[in-house]
Amino acid sequence: MVQRLRIASLCLAVSIGSSVGGESLSAGQVMSVASAEAPAVAVPSARPLRMSLEEAIGLFLRQNLDLLIAKYGIAFSKGQQITARLFPNPVASMGLVSSPVQGRTLGNSGQVFPQIQQLFELAGKRGYRIESAEYGLQSAEAAFEDAVRQLSFAVKDAYYRVQLARRRLALAEENRDRFSRILEVNTIRFKKGFIAEVDLIRIRLQFIDFHSQVILAIQEAQSARSDLRQLLRSSPASDLELTTELDYKRVDPDIVKLRTVAIDARPDVRTKRMTLSQREAELKLAKAYRIPDVTVGAGYAVQGPHGPDNSNQMEFSLGMPLPLFNRNQGGIMQAEAAMQVAGADLGKTLNQVENQVDVAYRNLIESRRLVEAFLGGVLDDARSTIAIVERAYERGGVTLLDLLDAARTSRTIQQNYIEALFNYQRNVIQLESAVGQELAS
Repeated sequence: MVQRLRIASLCLAVSIGSSVGGESLSAGQVMSVASAEAPAVAVPSARPLRMSLEEAIGLFLRQNLDLLIAKYGIAFSKGQQITARLFPNPVASMGLVSSPVQGRTLGNSGQVFPQIQQLFELAGKRGYRIESAEYGLQSAEAAFEDAVRQLSFAVKDAYYRVQLARRRLALAEENRDRFSRILEVNTIRFKKGFIAEVDLIRIRLQFIDFHSQVILAIQEAQSARSDLRQLLRSSPASDLELTTELDYKRVDPDIVKLRTVAIDARPDVRTKRMTLSQREAELKLAKAYRIPDVTVGAGYAVQGPHGPDNSNQMEFSLGMPLPLFNRNQGGIMQAEAAMQVAGADLGKTLNQVENQVDVAYRNLIESRRLVEAFLGGVLDDARSTIAIVERAYERGGVTLLDLLDAARTSRTIQQNYIEALFNYQRNVIQLESAVGQELAS
């Protein structure tokens, strides 16, 4: 890249200088002088990594760190689900009692009192916890699917931006090569006195303009490839060779069906619904805490020989807190507020989804019309016009200004078509992302 930039700057400086030793430089001389001035840069060779769009998405799903983080959220929710199913542990206790009377010790008059207590939850608290954890797990799984949806859009967008840059580069190189030939021919014509020097300068400047567009297209392609490599966790030294072309494939989506599919199937909507259900279960759990739990205990007392007549005794206990002050009023209020927030968040998401689908659909339809307008004959006319004008210029049928104007017009039309094609493909991807599934061609 550094080498290419240096070549471009040297080409511009040498060309605008217009002559060396009183003679104008041709395109080949300009490039040769620039190449002689630029030091060689060693570029490490790497085996090209060929991949289609589907293969790129598959590699992304296996290696992307953001998706790995989302997977950990599922594992965390599974841990909460396991915890919710567990019963409270029993409590084992040991008591020792001894008489303070002289001559009596723990061994002959003491009492050993082991006891086990078990807490029993009432009012369905464990069931509500399990229900809440189940909804939490489903919400985490839907959140992972939503991360796949959003990040897959980023991969597809980066993939097609690389293809867009490649198409721009091919167009720029085509224009540069055409004017390189024109410059070579007209340099000879100028030396023979057939054209004026000002015409040669105009051709040379147009050649430099096209060559600078080649450099900009190379930079754009490198930047797009870097973005794609980062998403795929690919090495900067790897050369990506993308096989899915930026071509036009007409799609006719059914907007009514798409709205229904988006509301029913989009993972972020399911995440919000699961969150609302989880908050409802948590509210039921908070209300259940108004009813106190019961602790049941059992023990067996073993006494020494100087103890009471009943040396061995059994004990049963039943304990329950009295809900005089704390009836979980604050917890219930918090759970109600959390449920209301989840409901409002769900409504907000549904509204956003409907608008995203509608906007993406309208953008797709308009971009499709534009692409089809180019394919209706405008693009072919732009490609053939420059060739016709170039041949007419060689025969003296048109002026240089006509040639330059035809070259710029052809370039503009073809660039606009490439942009329209990319925008159409991007709108297809955006509509797929808004709906939550791929569109049928």
